[in-house]
Amino acid sequence: MNADFYVFICVHLRKSVSHSSQGYYEGGELHGDFFKIYQEGVLAGKYVELTREIIGSFYDVYNNLGYGFLEKVYENALFLELRKKGLQVEQQKPIQVFYHQQIIGEYFADLVVDSKVIVEIKAVRTLVQQHEAQLLNYLKASTYEVGLLLNFGPQAQRKRKVYNNERKPNLQK
Repeated sequence: MNADFYVFICVHLRKSVSHSSQGYYEGGELHGDFFKIYQEGVLAGKYVELTREIIGSFYDVYNNLGYGFLEKVYENALFLELRKKGLQVEQQKPIQVFYHQQIIGEYFADLVVDSKVIVEIKAVRTLVQQHEAQLLNYLKASTYEVGLLLNFGPQAQRKRKVYNNERKPNLQK
C-alpha cells in the first residue's frame, strides 16, 4: 500500500475514526483503527458488481409490476429476471444456522444469487429496523457475507448489508 492510498484513507475515512482512535501507517502498512477501517471498506466492496446487477433487476421488476402484490409474486419475477441475465439463482434455499459451531436450525432465504448473495424480499409500506436486523442475523448465522433487502412497497427501497465471516464465532470451523 502506498502513501497516497494512506492519505486517501485518512482524508476520506477520518469521520469513521474517533479522536481517541489509534491508527498509524508504518513500513507500507496500515495499523490499528486505520487497518480495521480499510478492511471494512474492502469487505463493503465485496460482490459490488453482482449486487449492482441484482439491484438493477429489482428495479426492472418494480417498474413492470409496481406495488401491491404479495412477496412471492415479486420473488418469482425477480428469480426469472436474474436467470434471464445468466445468474445462478436458488429460491427458498435452506440455510443452516450455527451456534457454538453447532447447527441449531435453518431458515429459508428468499433468493441466493451465485451462491454469494442472500436476497430478502419484502412487500411492505416501508422497511423498518426489524427487517434490517433479520437480514443481518441471517448473515451473522450463516456463511454468507453479503445480503440485499429489497422492498416492493409504495416506494422501492433497498439495503445492502455486509458481515465478514471472520467476525462470526458461531460458524463451523
